[in-house]
Amino acid sequence: MCGIIGYVGNRDAQQILLKGLKRLQYRGYDSCGIAVRGDGIAVHKDVGTVEELEKTSPKLKGKTGIGHTRWATHGGVSRLNAHPHLDCAGTVAVVHNGVITNYASIKEQLIKEGHAFRSDTDSEVISHLIEKHYRGNFQEAVSKAVHDLSGSFAIVAMHRDHQELVGARRECPLIVGKSERNGNFIASDILAFLEHTDRAVYLEDGDIAVATDTGVAITNSHGPVERPEVRIQWGAEESRKAGYEHFMLKEIHEQPKVIDRTLSGRIKAVEPGVELGIERYDNLNDITLIACGTSYHAALVGEQAISQLSGIPARAVIASEFRGADALRPDSLLIGISQSGETADTLRALKTARESGVRILAITNVPGSSITRYADQTLYTCAGPEVAVAATKTFTAQLIALYLFAIAYSRTSDDAAIRLKEGLRALSGKVESILDSEPQIVEQARHLSHFHNAFLIARGINYPAAMEGALKLKEVAYVHAEAFPAGELKHGPFALLGAATPVIAIVPGDDTREPMLTSIKEVKSRGAMVLALAPENDEAIEQLADSVIRVPVAEAMLSPLLNAAALQLLSYYVARERGCPIDMPINLAKSVTVP
Repeated sequence: MCGIIGYVGNRDAQQILLKGLKRLQYRGYDSCGIAVRGDGIAVHKDVGTVEELEKTSPKLKGKTGIGHTRWATHGGVSRLNAHPHLDCAGTVAVVHNGVITNYASIKEQLIKEGHAFRSDTDSEVISHLIEKHYRGNFQEAVSKAVHDLSGSFAIVAMHRDHQELVGARRECPLIVGKSERNGNFIASDILAFLEHTDRAVYLEDGDIAVATDTGVAITNSHGPVERPEVRIQWGAEESRKAGYEHFMLKEIHEQPKVIDRTLSGRIKAVEPGVELGIERYDNLNDITLIACGTSYHAALVGEQAISQLSGIPARAVIASEFRGADALRPDSLLIGISQSGETADTLRALKTARESGVRILAITNVPGSSITRYADQTLYTCAGPEVAVAATKTFTAQLIALYLFAIAYSRTSDDAAIRLKEGLRALSGKVESILDSEPQIVEQARHLSHFHNAFLIARGINYPAAMEGALKLKEVAYVHAEAFPAGELKHGPFALLGAATPVIAIVPGDDTREPMLTSIKEVKSRGAMVLALAPENDEAIEQLADSVIRVPVAEAMLSPLLNAAALQLLSYYVARERGCPIDMPINLAKSVTVP
């Protein structure tokens, strides 16, 4: 939820921290701050963006520091509640991501012992606990403080008298960046330090890392431990806007490249197989897909693709609603889907399932992330860093991974798998053609931007695409958009239809086309405007819909991906017309790493 960066090395810390925080703003952006260790600890923090903080920041001299960009959970948005937080004497500074569930009792006890608090946050108790336990050994003081805490956390702390950073994690991501030349980092995301090093070490629950300018040591309750070092394949330039007005638009336009990259090396020359790069699961008789948000919509498409091609019963479940661990059998497979690999509800569901002994496959975009440690195997998407809060290219990459999995386990006719595989080969070009039609989508967005409510309707495998389109309109354009299976309109939503509620209808060229046309006629009879998404070869749709966005003709199972790409562009331009903060929507953060 919040963004954390810590730096210790031989360079001035202030600019490194500020640049790192700019890369982390997608994790939270209601307030931010930095603390730099020089003669003492100097703190500068305030409400607002990192760019605003940078303009008002005095020169803070020092080569060790920590920074934080906040997404408020405990305590309102204010300068006092912004991180970093100090102890009473100003000798300890702490930044924190997570939720301390026993903070109230700790705070009450610390106040009785004479500690004075400045904020309303749960996080501030950590700096005071460290102060309480400090006896000259900073790592030991942090370790004792962490032992007192209940809840989830990623913490980076520093002390006035020690040129080192101490980081600790429990259920929230924390990553070490190592560089002999540029110094060492502890952060909540690799983007914070990717400009300086591509060497990352992912801490595990219970780890405490001590970083100095010469190295990093990691311990847990059993003593010193070694964690594997991961080489990040992304380049720092991939996390920049590259001339686009917003990251969201850049990432939408990266989708053809992402499709090709995710398919690369995975489609065999000999039909009909694919190479997933993982060991094959035997005796699969049940598959459950676990995910949240956009990843859940990808799971819903995967549910249908897997069931249709493999004949294996598959079901998608929202992670926070997963209660089925007891029903899983040895021949079951659980597929956890998370862009960041750190989604708290998904990890909690997988942890529960793992305790029952079920097999787990992770689909994620981030090597070394927490989800990979819960899983037996991992199928990586190859989307590269996604900075905009609204997921676009990672949704596409997840769909590609799920299509490949469905082909790999196909038990139906080889023809079905071959058609899907050939469709995948042509897919990047079809998405490119949607991007080429951007001017027409802009025109539709201008008209749609005047409405405050919208319905999206679809049937079959495209219903998840409608759900994803509605989510995008809500996330970035603040349009109250709801998706419905088209046949459900009669069961209540018809009451809201009228001139003030446009309907976006997905009309693919499959067996749902005719019932969708019937639904459009019914919608039109209630006076609502209809914007249809339809294949290029559907001439009849012009006679029914008020306007049409054309998508390329494709294999029916691939149509959700193409329709979702068009809806991403539509949502982006509606948001742009409405003057919304597209990359940083109000009240939202990119990675939901706390419950």
